[in-house]
Amino acid sequence: MTLCKTSTAAAALMSLALPALADGELNLYSSRHYDTDERLYSDFTEATGITINRIEGKADELLARMEAEGANSPADVLLTVDTSRLKRAKDMGLLQSIESDTLEERIPGNLQDDDNQWFGLSQRARIIFFNNETLDNPPATYMDLADPAYKGQVCIRSSTNTYNQTLLASIVTHEGEEAATEWAQGVVDNMARAPQGGDTDQLRGIVSGECDIAVSNSYYFARAIRTDVDGVSDEIGKIGLIWPDQEGNGAHMNLSGGGVAKNAPNRENAVKFLEYLASDQAQVYFSAGNDEFPTVEGVELADSVKQLGEFKADEVNLSDVAENIGTAQKIFNTVGWE
Repeated sequence: MTLCKTSTAAAALMSLALPALADGELNLYSSRHYDTDERLYSDFTEATGITINRIEGKADELLARMEAEGANSPADVLLTVDTSRLKRAKDMGLLQSIESDTLEERIPGNLQDDDNQWFGLSQRARIIFFNNETLDNPPATYMDLADPAYKGQVCIRSSTNTYNQTLLASIVTHEGEEAATEWAQGVVDNMARAPQGGDTDQLRGIVSGECDIAVSNSYYFARAIRTDVDGVSDEIGKIGLIWPDQEGNGAHMNLSGGGVAKNAPNRENAVKFLEYLASDQAQVYFSAGNDEFPTVEGVELADSVKQLGEFKADEVNLSDVAENIGTAQKIFNTVGWE
């Protein structure tokens, strides 16, 4: 396993040619809702001459739309958040396998589909946060979140949240279904409140004193470092963080990724776009623009992300994790995780 480390600016600017100049268009279906992604699109068009036509919406809505459109779908590329949705798109027959030496070489093997139907383009770590004014012995691992010592202290999102689904699926992959079920039951027993809100709301729960421990993706906290986030930034010094499982598997990583649509009318341009998103230029911007971790090794991190510190990431094959998403949902239902 490797450490996710900050690197020098020189490493971030490793030479990688952008896609060759081309004409035409690209139809992008994206559930990434970040204004900062505008830079990615405009830079790609400037470099290639390819015009991007965008359809944006919630992930499930886009998948349903692509399925309904069938062979007549204009979609060339699907961009979405989390391994669970990328797997769903594959299982629905909405993506196609592609051959790209650039993507194969740039994206680590555990962050891409075994059949080359999707590729991870940015990462977010699932971190344990805690109130450093009230808690002297915060949990060091994900499994510790189920320790009865933390009864009534944990804030975490609902079971419908894809981040939690993938986290539990990774525990199934590492520990098996029985151990994962015991863990999920223990977390439910330790909840400070019924699951509610997004990841930022879990951090707000620490600030408000409603919970001593919270689980959130890294970029929500990094964003509160970089800019003003209501209910978090003003008292961010109150929040400590733990990189989980540093003596074991490492911190669980969620993906934002994409693939070429099954019936892409502009297939060549679609591959060029994914290759561009794996370039140093785009990878740096995933971090600088949205406080994420690049998937390409050696790319410079934004200052807000650097402040989170170095850590060991879980290098489990996310294609294997994706196969356990259904089991994770069954476990959530069994233990009554709302």
